[in-house]
Amino acid sequence: MEEFNRKKHWENIYQTKKLEEVSWYQKNPKTSIDFLKQNEIKKSAKIIDVGGGDSYFVDHLLKLGYKKITVLDISESAIERAKSRLGDAAKDVHWIVEDAATFKTDEKFDFWHDRAAFHFLTDNNEIESYINTIQNGLSSEGILVLGTFSEQGPKKCSGIEIKQYSESSMTNRLNKFFNKLRCTKVDHTTPSDSVQNFTFCSFQKIKSE
Repeated sequence: MEEFNRKKHWENIYQTKKLEEVSWYQKNPKTSIDFLKQNEIKKSAKIIDVGGGDSYFVDHLLKLGYKKITVLDISESAIERAKSRLGDAAKDVHWIVEDAATFKTDEKFDFWHDRAAFHFLTDNNEIESYINTIQNGLSSEGILVLGTFSEQGPKKCSGIEIKQYSESSMTNRLNKFFNKLRCTKVDHTTPSDSVQNFTFCSFQKIKSE
């Protein structure tokens, strides 16, 4: 059996489906923006959107006046679509084509946002590697926001197995490095009118002694 190629899979998705056809399409990322505002993230903050692809979160960040934005996605096709949509504004964003599971950074971000990338990591080593990358990549009091399918949500997405999280399982997974701030469950309605339940949580990095 051919080994699963994650990058090839996602390039194919973005090359064959329009933005409005994918299940994660969300013209107004209200929950993500609410977390941004509730945590009073300053306009000078360095923000990274992991798995951002061609989502509209970056559009809203730019409209809100944020200047130091990084978008990471495994799919170059997704990022090129986002750049095309943004036009000249795309030059104000730092774009990275890389797999979240193996991503490393020397940057220090103030706000780390991940809506629906984390739950695609099902291998324990990949999960631990990613959590370590977040811990190393967040500033001393940085904020992390994670959105994943809940235990009442789908068990697969785009034909791939995912890992569901409840408030407690997500918190337990992250409590070595992060203090939970707030969790909420959100229903996302897909373009095909199915409803997917998400667990969204915000965390603050624990200060080192």
